Amino acid sequence: MNLYAAVRECNWLLRRQTWLSLGLGILATVLLAGMSWAEEAPEENGNETEQEWPKGHYPLPEQGDVIGEDYVVKAQAEETLLDIARANNVGYEEIRRANPDVSVWMPGEGTEVLIPGRFILPPVERKGIVINVAELRLYYYPPTREGETPRVETYPIGIGREGFDTPLGITKTTMRLKDPAWYPPRSVREEAAARGETAPAVVPPGPDNPLGRHAILLDIPGYLIHGTNLPDGIGMRASRGCIRMFPEDIESIFDRVPVGMQVHLINQPIKAGWDGDTPYVQVYEALGEQETGMANLMETLAMLQRDDDEPATALNYEMLRELLENPSGEVIALTPAPEPEPEPEEEEPEEDHLLWRELAV
Repeated sequence: MNLYAAVRECNWLLRRQTWLSLGLGILATVLLAGMSWAEEAPEENGNETEQEWPKGHYPLPEQGDVIGEDYVVKAQAEETLLDIARANNVGYEEIRRANPDVSVWMPGEGTEVLIPGRFILPPVERKGIVINVAELRLYYYPPTREGETPRVETYPIGIGREGFDTPLGITKTTMRLKDPAWYPPRSVREEAAARGETAPAVVPPGPDNPLGRHAILLDIPGYLIHGTNLPDGIGMRASRGCIRMFPEDIESIFDRVPVGMQVHLINQPIKAGWDGDTPYVQVYEALGEQETGMANLMETLAMLQRDDDEPATALNYEMLRELLENPSGEVIALTPAPEPEPEPEEEEPEEDHLLWRELAV
């Protein structure tokens, strides 16, 4: 074999080895991608079991109105009550109301903390996003694909403080913004001027941006559902009217909320519903000038009205009045109080029997 032929054969072998290596690389990439896709497929197709659902995700009851359960966790060293609230899908007011005797900043290692994780669904259409400002909570009813279990997701929120009330009514989403810039409104500029300061014309994306990294615009000018750079304010009336969410919560729904989705904003401090044959009520403190009274009592009874063909259930009206006067945010059964057991009759002493016989003679 001459030198030229040897070089040609060597080059041919090198090219074959190169193409073979390239082919094997492509095949390995495809196989790995397929394995990765197969691992992620259950989540993408919604076939995950309910035990794998994140906190705050519940199967939508086919009949009934109650979701979730209250439970107890133990505080870890260095944890604050706000850390525990955030890790368990509740906000500031909820965790404080459920644990009035636990320190906010130093609960103490091993301290038992009650997590208020039971809710009555708001008495409106279960569609899109429902925001109940009275309970500082958002309910999201995601579209259900074939084979999926219908679910509801609920998240703690922050709303407008006094004087900056969050608007009510039915609206829709209009736009989603990732890493939005914030343009301080007139009220912010005026407050800054009163302090002798100048508010920036725009706050770019970053840690100082109060909108966080995600924003969903509503069809109400100037109002958004957005993240926050101050997560400790979730579960409070602390915003200028917008709806704030924990950064991880709005990130979880951001790509799943389409433009045009219905958003229903309500102020419903009293919720009532059923779980099986048991009536329940959940009462929050009214916002602003709202007062509880006979109208609220009648409204609650109307929520508990069942079909005429269903047997009537006795209600504990005394407990209902007590809850309306002293709202706790707990889900309470309105079953009648047990009737007191009759006191046993005292037997007359033997001497009395003898005396009676003597008098009767």
